[in-house]
Amino acid sequence: MVLDRLGTSLYGALKKVFRASVVDEATVKELVRDIQRALLQADVNVNLVVDISKRIEERALKEKVPPGIARREHVIKVVYEELTRFVGDKPVPIKLDPGKRKILMLVGIQGSGKTTAASKLARYYQKKGLKPALICADTYRPGAFAQLQQLAKRINIPVYGDLKTNDPLKVVFKGIKLFADKDLIIVDTAGRHKEEQELIKEMKILEKKIKPDEVIMVIDGTIGQQALLQAKKFHETTPIGAIIVTKLDGSARGGGALSAVAATGAPIKFVGTGEKIGDIEPFVPSRFVGRLLGMGDLETLLEKVREAEIKVPQKKAKAILSGKFTLTDMYEQFEAVKGMGPFRKIFKMLPGMSYDVPEEMLNTAEDRLEKWRVIIQSMRVEEKENPKILNSSRVRRVARGSGTTEKEVKDLLKQYAMMRKMLKMFKRKKKLPFMGKGFPAGFK
Repeated sequence: MVLDRLGTSLYGALKKVFRASVVDEATVKELVRDIQRALLQADVNVNLVVDISKRIEERALKEKVPPGIARREHVIKVVYEELTRFVGDKPVPIKLDPGKRKILMLVGIQGSGKTTAASKLARYYQKKGLKPALICADTYRPGAFAQLQQLAKRINIPVYGDLKTNDPLKVVFKGIKLFADKDLIIVDTAGRHKEEQELIKEMKILEKKIKPDEVIMVIDGTIGQQALLQAKKFHETTPIGAIIVTKLDGSARGGGALSAVAATGAPIKFVGTGEKIGDIEPFVPSRFVGRLLGMGDLETLLEKVREAEIKVPQKKAKAILSGKFTLTDMYEQFEAVKGMGPFRKIFKMLPGMSYDVPEEMLNTAEDRLEKWRVIIQSMRVEEKENPKILNSSRVRRVARGSGTTEKEVKDLLKQYAMMRKMLKMFKRKKKLPFMGKGFPAGFK
């Protein structure tokens, strides 16, 4: 998911420890060299790499192994703890008090992904039950307001801007007044300056006048170690400062940006993990490192499961349990899975499966699921409700209409028959696999 190249290298280094017949000094030193190589390739500062390497080696070789665990497990624990401390140690969430409106102001240099980050942040809190609104205070960049409008429309969030004025303060004050009934207001400011000094100067003026509850600097994860200067100046300027690191989806230099920002002490509160509007998550160092090392992140996965969960009415649940499971019901399940995100992101959160599942297999599974969705969409209502009527001519028509083959349509029908059979097994329990406490089958 995030920083794939770094994660794959670190995971490979740990696998050597797991496979070693004995974990001795030579094994630890080889592990440290592999970690050094992985971090340097991810553009992490040399001095930081040397520092973490020394700590890992010293602890792995000199610490007394606690009773009840093997030395190899202790070494893995040391690596996990040191890498977690390396990128921030503890999460620092944005404080939002129920019933009290909060104003967040986003700043950043041009091209950092600030406008997209503002929309992602609004979507994140919308899903948490808040009523967010967006204000476009970028009165300089042509198309800034239009871009924010386009993003906001997709997630049904109100946005305010004014193309008739060049005064960002005037726009913000009017927007705040307009959105008096909202829980959270996110102000997207201009990022027109290339020089950090000008950015800091502008940030000071806006912060003093607007008095936001939190000023958040958006930093592009692809700039690597150059993020250090930006984060340092920002953190020195405002004690209420927070950081969002964007574009961490596979960036080769993401490790450099992340570690550089963390080294300044500036709190990283969110990371952008992809291009979609939902690809943002709170930065929790322990979860982040867990995924990098292939240990998974079940907590985040279960949050996604709950967000994508289909609420099944009691009457419909009884019908399904009695065998009335239709292709329409199956389609709804496909939609729920799609809502959780790409398979590769889901597998990244499963312990032990992060890097062992071949990319081709994930792509094949994702392609098949998408084809099945299109096939069901191409069917008539009576065919979805009663798949038994799908004879050869109907199958041929559905295949043509969905741009698939007859074999693929038949594969879907086989999968449907298997799901229907499985659901009948739950009849005695009177409980569907997706009706538990937010957990689908296989996660209990």
